[in-house]
Amino acid sequence: MLNEYKNKIISFYKANKRMPVYTEIMKLVGFKSKNAVSKLIHKLIDEGVLDKDSSGHLIPNKLIGEVPLLGLVEAGFPTVAEENLLDTMNIDDYLIPNKDNSYLLEVKGESMIDAGICEGDMVIAERKGEPKDGDIVIALVDGGWTMKYYRKQNGKVFLEPANKNFKPIYPEHQFEVAAIVKGVIRKY
Repeated sequence: MLNEYKNKIISFYKANKRMPVYTEIMKLVGFKSKNAVSKLIHKLIDEGVLDKDSSGHLIPNKLIGEVPLLGLVEAGFPTVAEENLLDTMNIDDYLIPNKDNSYLLEVKGESMIDAGICEGDMVIAERKGEPKDGDIVIALVDGGWTMKYYRKQNGKVFLEPANKNFKPIYPEHQFEVAAIVKGVIRKY
């Protein structure tokens, strides 16, 4: 029965792009009291499906993004593969472990194509401390924003593209790293 209630709440969330309030949950699951809804909510919070924000509003925890993890696929020579359910994985948690400091940007241009980042891709950028040599960063350079490899040689910082048709960028007046790229999302 709990799964049935959970599925109704998930369906509401997907259809309305927001969590239902207690009175809406009452109607969804056929309860006659808010007390019964409260008990259901506490069970779903204990299960890790829902959570509450600092204002006490319901927020989805693992309602979306869970897909089965079946195993490995060979990218070289074909091999016999068996489909075994190894686990489930939450895509949001995998791609964006630090949601409070992360954001998405759509890629424009071709300067990072040899790093596998193409125009139209989405990059996950995380506001973080000092970048390391070789990190892909989002940086403000002399009044313009760009995404490139962060490089530091002989105490001098520059940005290196991942495309031989583009030249490295050496900041002249202004340089600030806003974020480090943590992932790339491409939809076919």
